Amino acid sequence: MNATSANQTGCPELKVPAPLFLGIGVASLAENLLVVLAVIWNRNLHSPMYAFICSLAAFNTIASLTKTWETLMILFADVGRLQKGGAHETRLDDVVDALMCMSFVGSFFSFLAIAVDRYITIFYALRYHNIMTAWRTRLVLGAIWTTCGVCAVLMVRFFDSNFIMICFIALFVVSLAMICFFYVYMFMLARIHARRIAALPSHGGGRCGRRRWRRRSARGALTLTLLFGAFVVCWAPFFLHLIIIMACPTNPYCECYRSLFQLHVALLMSHALVDPAIYAFRSAELRHTFRKMLLCSDCG
Repeated sequence: MNATSANQTGCPELKVPAPLFLGIGVASLAENLLVVLAVIWNRNLHSPMYAFICSLAAFNTIASLTKTWETLMILFADVGRLQKGGAHETRLDDVVDALMCMSFVGSFFSFLAIAVDRYITIFYALRYHNIMTAWRTRLVLGAIWTTCGVCAVLMVRFFDSNFIMICFIALFVVSLAMICFFYVYMFMLARIHARRIAALPSHGGGRCGRRRWRRRSARGALTLTLLFGAFVVCWAPFFLHLIIIMACPTNPYCECYRSLFQLHVALLMSHALVDPAIYAFRSAELRHTFRKMLLCSDCG
């Protein structure tokens, strides 16, 4: 939305300072690169779940790099070092948009893959290693990255088409519904297990086991709540923006919401900043790996 239409409705376009975009991009880039390097470096993390976490961190790294590069291009253009309408700059902008779309769609699929992996872990624990083999994990990751690359090119090439935006919104809604189903189902199963354990005879060891189970259940419930809440808070405003573009492009109230577009993009970028804190930093194995990498705690 241009600034003129925003002013006509009494809702001037909200401008997020470029240094804020730059700060979020650099911080999320450092966090996600650290996760990727930790998973590659520690052989104990070479499992399907951490492979999907590494994939998510890689997509977040691409998002951080591209948004940081775009912010730098805008800053150079503002001081006259780049031409905003030049052919070379336009091609670079298309590449940046394609990579951003790829990273956003990749975050969806990686997030969904983690949910499915945890679902299999709980419901098919004894067959997990037969189901989630290394070959199948590589196949899933290859399919995710290939699909995201194709989707990115199509979205940038035909983004003005309502059909592409409808597909993008449908992907978000379907992914959200599936993730919600998996996590609610797993949480219900955990409650059933907790009741069964509570019904066991109250021996000393049994009481300790029940306390450990309650602590793990509470920790798991908190993690799932944080994951789902961060996903919705960071992504929903942007997709509501897309819906408003198609549903009411000229309504004054819709125009006021569209004037917050840069804030919605900042929320998307913030998800790449929050992801490592939820997925990675709550893992004891990853925290131990970070200490070894950054502090060299085992040296000497």
